[in-house]
Amino acid sequence: MAEFILSAFSDEAGIDLDEQISACHANGITHMELRGLPQGNISTLTTDDAWVLKAKLDSEGMQVSAIGSPYGKINIADDFEPHFEAFQNTVEVAKILDCRLIRIFSFYFEEGQSYEAYRDEVYSRVSRMADYALEHHVLCCHENEKEIYGDTAERCLDLYRHFEGRLAGVFDPANFIQCGVQPLEAYDMLEPYILYMHIKDAKMADGSVVPAGAGDGHVKEILRRFKKMEGKRFLSLEPHLKVFDGLDALEKDHETAQKMEQYTYPTNRAAFDAAAQAMHQLLDSLDA
Repeated sequence: MAEFILSAFSDEAGIDLDEQISACHANGITHMELRGLPQGNISTLTTDDAWVLKAKLDSEGMQVSAIGSPYGKINIADDFEPHFEAFQNTVEVAKILDCRLIRIFSFYFEEGQSYEAYRDEVYSRVSRMADYALEHHVLCCHENEKEIYGDTAERCLDLYRHFEGRLAGVFDPANFIQCGVQPLEAYDMLEPYILYMHIKDAKMADGSVVPAGAGDGHVKEILRRFKKMEGKRFLSLEPHLKVFDGLDALEKDHETAQKMEQYTYPTNRAAFDAAAQAMHQLLDSLDA
């Protein structure tokens, strides 16, 4: 039986680090999947920055589940060397933060670029990142994402089988929906390779992101199955909900407000809190 540990893309609550930490504490979340920081994206952090960040997180009782990096989010034909150099620095940052997981991707493809023709190049680049990370006791975790090589369950499986033991899977139900893939079928295909999950849901009709359990991602059933896995497993909240900062003003105009989309929130923090509440409700329902 898995032990779920709650994490989050805390930058969705606010870019200020104190805001991020406060949002996690308030919602019973003990870890952060670091992505956006006051200095910029996590990939821009220096090792000096990382030591300062580590001291702050330690003082607040927060830990880092994974580095939510953008590596692999360039076109497959783009120059890889500067990307790889930045990746090497981020591995050092991860080590300073006592983090052993880095989220990566498998490179964007444009219309006309053949997945099969570039397969070897994808594997070469992923291999360089995965092998370098492992040399430093860090594990690369591949996320299924729109318009990359690994945007279907079949190509994700191809990756995981090829890199077995060198690359883990991050399962994102909403991203599969946005690619027209049924998440439950994808989960069943990929389960042995999934190390952790992003808690995110979406509607199949239009791909819009909604709180977990309110979409077509079968998130509750996937969590029920994931719970049967062994060991500690991170569940990383990624709200991605719509924020409209003029919503408060519209509340006085109920007719207009009612026409707004159901899952629209007045602030980033409100959206984060709503997503966290939905996650907790789903988890509570597993034990009901």
